[in-house]
Amino acid sequence: MTDRYSPGFEPTPPDGRVLLAGATGYIGKFVTRELVSRGYRVVCLLRDDSALPEELSHVERHIVNVCDNAAMSTLNLGEEPLAAVISCLASRSGGIQDAWAVEHQANSNVIRVARNNGAQRFILLSAICVQKPMLAFQHAKLAFEQELVRSGMAYAIVRPTAFFKSLAGQVQAVAAGKPFNVFGNGSLTACKPISEADLAHFIADCLTDPSRHNAILPVGGPGEALTPREQGELLFRLCGRTPRFREVPLALFDVAIPVLAGLSRLMPALQDKAEFARIGRYYASESMLLLNSDTGQYDGAATPSWGTDTLEDFYRRVLAQGMAGQELGLHKLF
Repeated sequence: MTDRYSPGFEPTPPDGRVLLAGATGYIGKFVTRELVSRGYRVVCLLRDDSALPEELSHVERHIVNVCDNAAMSTLNLGEEPLAAVISCLASRSGGIQDAWAVEHQANSNVIRVARNNGAQRFILLSAICVQKPMLAFQHAKLAFEQELVRSGMAYAIVRPTAFFKSLAGQVQAVAAGKPFNVFGNGSLTACKPISEADLAHFIADCLTDPSRHNAILPVGGPGEALTPREQGELLFRLCGRTPRFREVPLALFDVAIPVLAGLSRLMPALQDKAEFARIGRYYASESMLLLNSDTGQYDGAATPSWGTDTLEDFYRRVLAQGMAGQELGLHKLF
């Protein structure tokens, strides 16, 4: 090993065999493409083949439910060892049971597979919001982060800010002449959104960059942090419309959450409804930026920037090409 690398760090070779969990997810698809473009031999864990893009049909895949402890414990990946593992697993709903099943248990299953197959490095896609955990999925993510750090494997824990996708929900409404909805005055929060392609590039670089060895890595996109009001103003400008905002009071959540929480004691089926309301309240009131542990304040200037894709670039693409591939599903607030 040369002085070029930090102690204990060996770069993953370009033709290394890399296991990817969550390959069909929003970010996972882009990570798969990025790894293939760099010459890595990608091994995907899939629930089924249907969601893998045709262009990636040649990658090695294993059909398995990553949440199934028994299936994962008997998974046979062949005799050739893995060079590294990347997990882009994430709960699709944010519901309590789903969060612990995916964010924690499934990742625990993956790390066992990694160790059993000789992997030297584990790269985890986490989220910057775990800095201030209030929600089930955040606690589940943190629990696995801690398990990974204690595992003895080399690791990189990537904590991105908001994805472009999460800011796409009102593009079509504004283009149709409707107002842009904001909580409070629209300046309660801010973020440095990052594109899926830039994030995939950042994650893949963790395989070869010694500065990302055994590190927690917050990362945002290029440029200054933007508030929801500034996002709306940008979108109105691109649409050639005069800005119109509808201010939604946070108090709506403060009424709904205790009501749903109370009802869920009588009707457990409502537990996730209450959790979804808490998730909405969190994202309406907390910034997706680096949290200064000394001041307790979010710091846009201290949040690392990465990549070249801007939110303006993204809005232009969506306005020209539509929302295909950017559907929010249960994560949509407006």
